[in-house]
Amino acid sequence: MSKSNNNGTGDLQTALDNAVGLLAHDPRLAAEQAQEILKIYPGITKAKRIMASAFRLQGMPHKGLEILQPLYAEYRDSPDFLREIAQCYGAVGNGEKAISHLRRAVSLDPGHAPSWLSLGHQLSVAGDIEGSQQAFEKQFELSTRHPELLDAMKLMRDGKPAKAERIVREVLKAFPTDVTAIRMLADIGYKLGHLKDASLLLERCLELAPDFHAARHSYAMILMRLQRPEPALVETARLLAQEPNNPNFLTLKASILVRIGEHEEALQIYEKVLKDYPNQARAQMSYGHTLKTVGRLEDAIAAYRKCISLSPEVGEAYWSLANLKFFDFSDADIASMREQVTAEGGDADDQAHLAFALGKALEDRGEFDESFKFYRRGNAIRRIEHRHNPQVNVLEAVRQVRTLDKAFFEQRKGWGCEAPDPIFIVGLPRAGSTLLEQILASHSQVEGTSELQDIIGISRKLGGKSRKDPSGKYPENLVDLTPKQVRELGEGYLESTRIQRSEGTPFFIDKMPNNFRHIGLIHLILPNSRIIDARRHPMGGCFSGFKQLFAHGQRFTYSLEDIGKYYRDYVRLMDHWDAVLPGRVHRVQYEEMVADTEAQIRALLEYCGLEFEEQCLRFYETERAVRTPSSEQVRRPIYSEGTEQWRNFEAHLGPLKEALGEEIRQRYSIEL
Repeated sequence: MSKSNNNGTGDLQTALDNAVGLLAHDPRLAAEQAQEILKIYPGITKAKRIMASAFRLQGMPHKGLEILQPLYAEYRDSPDFLREIAQCYGAVGNGEKAISHLRRAVSLDPGHAPSWLSLGHQLSVAGDIEGSQQAFEKQFELSTRHPELLDAMKLMRDGKPAKAERIVREVLKAFPTDVTAIRMLADIGYKLGHLKDASLLLERCLELAPDFHAARHSYAMILMRLQRPEPALVETARLLAQEPNNPNFLTLKASILVRIGEHEEALQIYEKVLKDYPNQARAQMSYGHTLKTVGRLEDAIAAYRKCISLSPEVGEAYWSLANLKFFDFSDADIASMREQVTAEGGDADDQAHLAFALGKALEDRGEFDESFKFYRRGNAIRRIEHRHNPQVNVLEAVRQVRTLDKAFFEQRKGWGCEAPDPIFIVGLPRAGSTLLEQILASHSQVEGTSELQDIIGISRKLGGKSRKDPSGKYPENLVDLTPKQVRELGEGYLESTRIQRSEGTPFFIDKMPNNFRHIGLIHLILPNSRIIDARRHPMGGCFSGFKQLFAHGQRFTYSLEDIGKYYRDYVRLMDHWDAVLPGRVHRVQYEEMVADTEAQIRALLEYCGLEFEEQCLRFYETERAVRTPSSEQVRRPIYSEGTEQWRNFEAHLGPLKEALGEEIRQRYSIEL
């Protein structure tokens, strides 16, 4: 580039445009281009701003600030400049200055959508959830060409997704490539639990608009919910390539890393974010969850306490403390929780978490009647948005029994993938499955993973459920599979679970309790796997589930009647598997494990074809990440106190006894 060239101005503009174009794809090269421009045109402010952005995108925001700060006096009234310097301040952890500059940008130009977007991110990290939502909505209002979508957004916020969906679909009929509407429809699908549909919508959205970061953020979150962590990490990496210090993108990456067992890297990310943004309540809570998973309980408690000090209304932090099981709330804690509980209104999730936490705190104090009142309140709140239809479980069990009979399996002997690697632990939640996993994972030949979704994913793919065919084709279509297809399903399971495993350990545990519904599928595609049924006395197991607030799934636990019927259906289906596949499932009764631990452990290892190892008796010494609610309990020797806790509440458990049915009551000597 020559300064004396007659077309110097044109060459300069071309060079600047090229540098801007490089920012999104190769910030290092963009910085080099800007530097070359400045050698010839030292005073070109745009080149300096390009270089500052390039430094920020390369993870060097402090260098960006060194360039931008001397320009502030001249450009303090430019919204574009204010957003640039705010992004650098945010990236170095100075959220206050970032927010201040962004507020100035939107006051100077209320129609500056990029600044509203950046302000939404910064306020979210600062813990101002309401302000963040308002900023995002303003950015959305400025970005959409269809005002009716604003009405849909308000309906979504008011908990009316079905009405919002109708509006969005009308917009898409007229404008099928409107990416804002596509993304909104995907968000509605996500809220309604239609994750696969939502992911397909977002894929289409990103095809049309690859730089639509909000859509990519939603896509990464849905991929994580779909148990596809590797592609979720890829999408998050793309987001971080554009904003390497965006704390919302960083915490998303950390949550994905937790999902695949990379806890140390996740902790490093949380610590980096919280160093820069110590007042981010939600990040403090996620940090606490990860600390709890790796067994750093004191640090976890401190993180939860910090979250509460920042946002006392965040009920999940109180529940997280209660969920430590051996944590004792103080009088001040209980008073604070009572203060946050409202007779009506308030965020439903926060209110449910507070109710469950109060139930646990009062139970620990022996105030059982009032404790039950709060457990019942928490469950009632959850049940409003987490509907459960007991009839669906009955029908699904009938279909399994009718299709997968003794003749079905006899005709398919020798089918499937022969690998013996997986050890499945099934049953109801809170029945001792985490304890069995910890015992087995203490063996030198066995690796514990987590509650894997892969078998459920296979069943859903086979079923092909849709709005037109809500019942799907599974398990009936198992009859039509060829030996080759069955073997490929087993091999596909081993491949999809590989990310959860380490090298060198021959066996691994898949501890998804709900897989008891799919024992026929498991046996068909992995005939040499091991299957263990973790069972607990119906009163103790069901009431323990009723007291537990689960993060996802287990909708049947939010009513004593529903959980009683679910237990009854579970036992009937397990009886069927015992009849058509005798000896295939090894049952461990929790109360017997408590009463004679060594004998039960020896029998368990023998069933799994494993040599006895003394360390399995000292399972509580094994250091490994445990993500389930029982994570603290399995790090202690077995204790018997928990088996009879339900009796403290027996006066309230009549509906549960009734729902269990006569057959279960007789089997376990339960009196009405």
